[in-house]
Amino acid sequence: MFDPVDSSATMPEVVPNGGSNSGTSDPWLLIETSGRTGQVGLARGGEVILSRLLDPSRRHARDLTPAVVELLQQAGIAPSACAGVMVSLGPGSFTALRVGVMSAKTFAYATGCALRAVPTFAAVAEQSPPACMHLWVVADALRGQAYAQLFRRSAHGWEAQTELLLLPWEQWRSQVAVEAFVSGPGAQQAAERWPELALTPPETHHPTLQGLYAAGSRMPDLSRSELFALEPLYIRPSYAEEQRRPASSP
Repeated sequence: MFDPVDSSATMPEVVPNGGSNSGTSDPWLLIETSGRTGQVGLARGGEVILSRLLDPSRRHARDLTPAVVELLQQAGIAPSACAGVMVSLGPGSFTALRVGVMSAKTFAYATGCALRAVPTFAAVAEQSPPACMHLWVVADALRGQAYAQLFRRSAHGWEAQTELLLLPWEQWRSQVAVEAFVSGPGAQQAAERWPELALTPPETHHPTLQGLYAAGSRMPDLSRSELFALEPLYIRPSYAEEQRRPASSP
């Protein structure tokens, strides 16, 4: 399993800051590994100020830590000066999500900064245009199924109206109201099957660092016990885990 603190590019030594600083005016480290191409970034005062793409061929593992180190050095920010780290929870690639979450936990533990866990679909919702009031975020779960979640825009921002669902595409389509827009990594796939669906612009379908930051800015810091217990949103077992199941298992 990937060690978030890789021996080829170890995190600079830091001194715990004695607690979290949840103010979004201070720099936040952003880790987004749910998509095909992972990203890390720094944000402050409502904007992403620096970002870096991760090598997709390496599945975000061995190059994540060096990318974070380079980003902090470029900004002239010590790890201990970060208010916290926001990490995308998924759904997404099993391996990449695990790498991202473990790296975020390691960074937060080492520096004593805050950790905020952001469901990927909540980040995607934040990227939707103002005219969108009801939104389904979808992604392909393979085997004829979809990950799906319904959001509604309120005076307080986007609010989830359902849990994250795993269901057949046809069953999801039967729940989509006429007034609802569709976004997410699976939006184009859905539109190919049902052209009548109203999609948000293509550039809003995949999670971005700005969407992660916007969603994370409205979320609470995790407690120490929550930090240690944090796991990605898998919903279904990984392929390797399913292969290890007895043939009689459902």
